[in-house]
This record gives sequence, C-alpha cells and structure tokens, in this order.
Amino acid sequence: MSIGAFLAAHGYADARRTPLPGDASARRYERLSGGPRPALLMVCPQDADSIAPFVRVSRHLRALGLSAPEVYAADPVSGLALVEDLGEDTFSRLLAAGEDEAALYALAVDALAVLHRVPPPAWAPAWDAPAMAEAASATLLAWWWPAMFGTVPDRSVHDSFRQAVVATLAPFASDPPVLALRDFHVDNLLRLEGRRGEAACGLLDFQDAAAGHPAYDLASLLEDARRDLAPSLRASMRARYAAATGLGDIDRFDAAFAAHAAVRHTRVAALWTRLERRDGKSRYLAHAPRTWALLAAALAHPACAPLAAWFDAYIPPALRRAPEARAA
Repeated sequence: MSIGAFLAAHGYADARRTPLPGDASARRYERLSGGPRPALLMVCPQDADSIAPFVRVSRHLRALGLSAPEVYAADPVSGLALVEDLGEDTFSRLLAAGEDEAALYALAVDALAVLHRVPPPAWAPAWDAPAMAEAASATLLAWWWPAMFGTVPDRSVHDSFRQAVVATLAPFASDPPVLALRDFHVDNLLRLEGRRGEAACGLLDFQDAAAGHPAYDLASLLEDARRDLAPSLRASMRARYAAATGLGDIDRFDAAFAAHAAVRHTRVAALWTRLERRDGKSRYLAHAPRTWALLAAALAHPACAPLAAWFDAYIPPALRRAPEARAA
C-alpha cells in the first residue's frame, strides 16, 4: 500500500505532513496535522518487519501504565503506521535548555523500575550472550575492523570474540530477565505534561526490545554514548534503581552492570564507524571518543576480564578509537 493510500484509508488524506529530523535508524517520521487527531506517520522502508514488534511492545508498555505511543493504525506489510504524537519535549532537548538533570534521570529510572518489576512477555526474543555477541560482531568485526586494519578478520578472530563475550556475560545468565528496550537513553525519552508518576516519561524507539538482563538498559541510560554524566549522578541513580527494584546483591549487580555495559559499548563504539562508512552519517563519529572511553572504564572491572583479555590480544589501546572518516 502506498503512503497516500494508507493515509487516505485512515482519514489523513488532506493532512499536512511535516518531516521530523532523522536519527541513526532507517525509520523516518512525519508529523501529521489536519486529520482526525494529531499523529505521527512512521515509515520503515528498509525493514517493514519492525512495525509488528513496535505494535507488540507498545501494547505491553501501555498495559503496565507506561507511556509508549498508542498505535492508531498499522500496515506491517508496507512498513507504515500511524502512532500517537507524544510531542517534542525529549530529555535531550530539555537538558539542552537547562532543565533539572537529576529530576529527568529520576523519572527515567522510575519508569525503568516499573518495567523491570514484571517478567518479559513470552514473545520477546532473547537478548542473551550469543545475541549480544552477534550484534557486537556486526559492528566491530564487520565494519570497524576492516576500516581500521584494511582487512577482514579471519574466523579465529570471530570465534575468540564470541567466546570472550559469552564468558564475560556467563556469570549473570541465570539472573531473571526483564524486557530490555535496548536504546533507553535521553534521545528516546520525553517528558509528558499532564501525566503523573512514571507515566510522565514518554518512551520511543523500542521496537528491538528483547528479554535481557536488567543491567542493560540502566547502563544504556547512565553510560550514555551521546552525553557525559557526572559520577555522582550515576551513583545516585543506580542507588535509586536499586531501591525501586529491591535489589539484594548490589556487588553482583554492579558486576553485571559493568559486563553488559562493556559489551554494549563495544557494539556502539564500532556502530559510529558503520554509520559513517555504510550510511554516510559521519556526524556520529563525534560520539566515538566518549564511547571508547566508557568501554575502557568498563573493561577495567574484574567482571570484564575475558573481554578485556581479548582486546589486549587483538586491539591494543592505541587503536581503540574510530578510524579516520573517509574523504568525501
């Protein structure tokens, strides 16, 4: 179905369409006005299958009292959906305008705690060690490695990397999983006026949600590849999360936090190179120094010894950075 036909079928044939700024994903959004009610058009031209997961996750989050956009209509085959417009007050925009940082992060942590108090739904795919190793390989070894070394890594490199990731995460494999949204950071959170408690935290970009460790999304929030957080704020928010979820073994959770953060930072540090090389989005390389620094800090934790040993064997500290961008 074409976009025009989809909009007409749901009463938006004459709506004014305003494109929203793009991000690192293949999806794009348009704000619609003049239709039955304010809405966003979500278009997934390269991956129509992401519509169905978005709908499932949205329904799950809303059933918990959290504020994911309501899906008004969807055509998964065409990769189109009409979703609730939650506005423009992203945490990133609010922080840039000088809003209270601690209050915004507290709201995010409280929303995350609500999500983590319930088990993941049965339909959620696994975000376990093998899945995380594969995702990290898809950026570090498929894109960063050739860009840095000029060669494709052989099978032994792939195998040893996978083994290092699995060994790093294995001690925490028995911990009860939660629904990990996987991109839980200030760019994907909004403050919603008129809603109370955790519902005041709007949630975006959650279609890749999967059953994973509770430390993963907290690390995504507090060790943000796009902005710096003061150590004191990180510590207070981790304490807030522990209190809200009733964490018992804090030392174990801290180790899990470091392990999952290290694997995430590995994937994201190399993701910036993939975005530049494959998609021509060189502006994201500005985040690379911070991400590699976060990775270095995580690797220093004893829980990350297997992954740290792999980096020592294959990628010396002097090369732990983004390769230079290609000439335009």
